[in-house]
Amino acid sequence: MKKSIIRWSIFIFLIAVTFGTGYATYDYIVNDYSVRDVVAEIPLERQVLIEIPRGAGTESIANILYKENIIKNTFIFRLLSKINGYDGTYRSGVHAIDKNESYNSLKGYDILMEILSERPLSNVGVRVTIPEGYNYLQIVNALSKENLIDKEEFNKVTNTVKFDFQFLKDLKRRENRLEGYLFPDTYEFDPKSGESEKEIILKMLRRFDEIFNPEYYNRAKELNMTIDEIITLASIVEREAKVAEERPIIAGVFYNRLNSKNSSLRKLQSCATVQYILYKKEGKIKEVITIEDEDIDDPYNTYMYEGLPPGPI
Repeated sequence: MKKSIIRWSIFIFLIAVTFGTGYATYDYIVNDYSVRDVVAEIPLERQVLIEIPRGAGTESIANILYKENIIKNTFIFRLLSKINGYDGTYRSGVHAIDKNESYNSLKGYDILMEILSERPLSNVGVRVTIPEGYNYLQIVNALSKENLIDKEEFNKVTNTVKFDFQFLKDLKRRENRLEGYLFPDTYEFDPKSGESEKEIILKMLRRFDEIFNPEYYNRAKELNMTIDEIITLASIVEREAKVAEERPIIAGVFYNRLNSKNSSLRKLQSCATVQYILYKKEGKIKEVITIEDEDIDDPYNTYMYEGLPPGPI
């Protein structure tokens, strides 16, 4: 019994030492490092831009943060700013705040004050998010909406300029030739620098090139498919899947259909391909496909034609 108590006491002691030391270390790291480190680059998709006007005092800054839903209490911000010695240190300009972070705590307020005391962003461009599943025309509309491109020139460059990337090596001529290759991501563009349509396209193709690693090329060879066929199939799967877990199942079904010895089974019968046809005609996604829609005579209609459509959707 006595030995048991001793062992238990030693265990409690070790726990106390471990957690005590751990907390001290944690407290040291948090207070001495994290406030500075958190000011490091925030991913574009998580950035919220806050502009501090020239000459703005702590009260004005607190009101700006409150209106942007960054903080919930302006009084606490002003009080902590004074106590922690940040008054008068805030720098005018545009600052990036992490929208995934909560700043409504003592530590959070301190981090926020540190961010606003750092040098502001020197070159704030236009951020455009291209969601997964966007087709070429949707991407063009998104860029045009931000006045970054001329649609006619963008289409001309897309269909006439030869881009030197391995994944485009055997790409056939077709309408909207780069459909499926303008990688979905959050991009930053600088309208003042006058980025051309070609430069914007190159930025998106380079991003595709970064993601499409050698493993994908090898896998395409194993499946006896071209890169364009892989991207085409992937684009259909992306459109068909409601949740990520469905993608491998749908991909498996379509792959088996493509390789079926029974010609009647080689039609993918994908609603997504018909929706793509209708979007090109009407400029909007039609959620419910009718029997009449399935009878549209178009090479992208996988209800009418066997195999893959001419390109990604």
